[in-house]
Parts: sequence; C-alpha cells; structure tokens
Amino acid sequence: MNIQTIDISTISAEKTLRQDYDYHKYKTKLNGLIYSFSELFEIVPKSKIALSQLNQQFRYCEISDIDKNGDVFPQILNFEERNLLQENYYKKIEKGDIISVQEDDILISKIRPNLKKYVRITKENEDIYFTSAFIHLRAKMMPEILYYCFRSSFYDSLIAISRQGKGYPTLNENDLKLLKFDKIMIDLLFKNQKLIKSKIDSIEERVRELKKQLLNESIIIDNVFSQRFVFDYTKFSKLKKIKQFDCKQSDFSNNPDLRFSAKFHRNAGAFVMEQLNAITDKKIKHFISEPITLGASISPRDFDENGNAYYISMATIKTLEIELDDSQLISESYYKDNINKSVKPGDIIIARSGVAIGKTAFVKDDFDGIFADFTMRVRIDKNKCNPEFAYYYFRSSYFQYLIEIYKKGLQNQNIFPIVIQEFPMIDIPIEEQQCIVNEIKLQIKKQDKIKSEISELRAKIDEIIEETINTR
Repeated sequence: MNIQTIDISTISAEKTLRQDYDYHKYKTKLNGLIYSFSELFEIVPKSKIALSQLNQQFRYCEISDIDKNGDVFPQILNFEERNLLQENYYKKIEKGDIISVQEDDILISKIRPNLKKYVRITKENEDIYFTSAFIHLRAKMMPEILYYCFRSSFYDSLIAISRQGKGYPTLNENDLKLLKFDKIMIDLLFKNQKLIKSKIDSIEERVRELKKQLLNESIIIDNVFSQRFVFDYTKFSKLKKIKQFDCKQSDFSNNPDLRFSAKFHRNAGAFVMEQLNAITDKKIKHFISEPITLGASISPRDFDENGNAYYISMATIKTLEIELDDSQLISESYYKDNINKSVKPGDIIIARSGVAIGKTAFVKDDFDGIFADFTMRVRIDKNKCNPEFAYYYFRSSYFQYLIEIYKKGLQNQNIFPIVIQEFPMIDIPIEEQQCIVNEIKLQIKKQDKIKSEISELRAKIDEIIEETINTR
C-alpha cells in the first residue's frame, strides 16, 4: 500500500479539491528545472464549422475510429447520402461535435487517455475532421517528437493528472495545463532532434506502406459474400444514390402497415430483396432456436461496482464486438431476476433503437451478462445454421440496408424482432457456411497481422525516444 501525507492546505489550494493519490504524488515530483505546459504547447480553441462547408464527401473521425497506435480510420461521410450505420456521426456533427486540424497538430483523447488514442496530424490526414472529444494541441517545437513523448516518456504524467470518471480516467484542458516537463530531457531531445526524426521517418515510411494494405472488416465481409453469392454491389451503390423515383399506389397498399416513406420504397431496397430472394426462400425465423427477444430495462440502483455480471448496453457493442471494458457491472439480485435476458456463447446482440440501430455483436466468451432493453438477442439453432455465419451475414451491407429501410420513427427510430425475423436468411449447408466463416476470419487475421507489425514498429519509435533521454 502506498501512503502519502498531504496537508489540508495543499488540497484546498487546488481549485477542484482533488484528493487522488497519483495527482498529488505527481505534484511533489515537480522539482528542479522544468518547462511549463505553455512553453511547449498551446491549446487550439474550437472554431465553429458551418454545415455548408460539408456540402460534399468528407472524412470524419471519432475516438472509436482511432486505434491504440494512433492510426486513423476515418468515416467517409456525405450529407446527401447519409445512411443507417453512420447516422450517429451525422447527428453529432449537426450538434457541433466537429473540429478542423492542420499539419503537426496533436490530438489527445479526453476520455480514457490511458488507451493512447492520440493522433499526430500529418499531410495524409490534415483534411480529416475530428470529434471535439479530443483536446487539440499545437506544439511550439519538435511537434513529431513531442507527440511520441506523449506515448512514452510523458505518458505516466498524463495519466497522473487525469481524473477517475465513471470507471475510467478522463482528461480536460485545465488538467493538461498542469503538466511540467523535465528541462534537461527536453533540451536533450531538441539537441538530437535531427537524428531522432530521421529514424522516425524511416519507420513511418514502412508504416505507411503497411497501412495501404489495411481493409475495413465490413469491406472484407461484403467481398466474401459478393464473391460467393454474386451480389451486385456496384448496382446497389448506384441505386442508393437515386433520390427521386416513382411508386404505384399498389406499392403502398401491399405492405402490412401502409408504409408511405420514400426510404421504405427505395429502388435499392427492392433490389436487395430481389437479390436475396433469388438465392433463398427462407427467413431468419426458420433458423432460430427461440423467439428473438428484447433486453431488460434497468434502474441506477441495479448497478453494482462490486458485481460479477455485466450490463450489455449499446455502448458495449459499439465496436461490433462485446467490449466488457465499456460495460457496467450489475448486482447479483438483478442478474438473477433477469436471468431470461442473459447471454451465452453463440448469441447475437443487435442494437434495435437510436443512433446505433443495427450494430451487431457476437458473444464469443462465456460470461454472466444481461443485455439491455435497447438491444435484442438472436439465438440461432446450431443444427440449422452456424451462428458465426449468421453474425457475418447480419453485418453485411445488404442486411444492414434492410434495417435502414424497415426502421420506424421520427426522433428515436426503432426496429423490432417481429420485423427482423421476416428478413431473408441465406440457406446453404452448414459446411459451406463454415467455409465462408473461415474465409472471412482468414482475411481478418491477415489484417490483424499487419496491425501487429505496425504496433511493433511504433514501439521502436518509443525506444528511440527513451534511448535518447537515457544518454544524459
């Protein structure tokens, strides 16, 4: 156990009365020659970006679009072609959650800075817009080297000044201004910056080559399905862009709930149905082992930091995987009372409401968890269908587009099990399903290998920084 004695006057002198151990330990270490935060950096004030500036295709990144290496995987957006999977991005931008950047800027995540989702702005990504959930910095010297220092020698200090939020650290601009930097270390880096930069540039060139080989998982899934079933994604893409079309009166009367929306009657939707019905006459309801079920609601008193079971909300599945680090723990009594809303390996969880509607995650591991009322559980009959095959099919562009045209609501859009169960389901032998799953996994594994190599290269940059500092 670490014990530190601090005077009440020391705590009261801090504006927000911080009492966390790491913060006060960090402050006591600030002895000797130092550079202040303002001597090395400035915080770039947020400037308003008018939506009229975004009248064509543009790139945009949230924190979730950044990996632990600081690599950026932007969303391609166009307000004229907004779609279901990216709807949450459009809504946030409309509310002003957007900043512009310039080369050599540094972005530090305000939420969970311990994940090292920090971005260095280069010529390759300076045209990307970012969420304002980043603290926007501009270095006054050695921008590239100081960026990598945040990932290495500055990291412990950055975490020390962070605050413990709802189960994870958070960072704000005022906290960041508290940082102090060892003057001898900074001067040493400045003296050797040409040599350091030449080594970093060599590594970054290799990283750029590797990044050109990276593909989004959705593209991999679509490629495999289109090759196996000859899906015409080219025609599908063209049809989605058509904004004006004619409908017969019978088109409205032939659907059970008299849907009149242009979205529901789009030619692209009819084309998807035509393509799927050409290869199957089965529906999802023919392949489930039990009815598709909505999740359980919860009240604040049901959460328990000392619990052993998780509440699987839409935040848990936002990366299309079950991210338990983003899940809150629940009480044992709540878990037992809602055991019929629990999950087991092989289950598929689909967000059925809000901006995340349609996002899908596969339960790989065995753990205690209750899925939220804004999600639904699909439990596949393993004798009829491979659950992983169903999961990848649910993530395909065709299936996701069906959700987009069938969802209902103005402010808060929803889709329900009674609708999902009627969607077409590809019916091929389980052996063939497994082949498709294996091919998708193989392609994803290749991508993971590339990402691993990039991580190793980036680790070498951290070593270069540390070796320079340790020569003093």
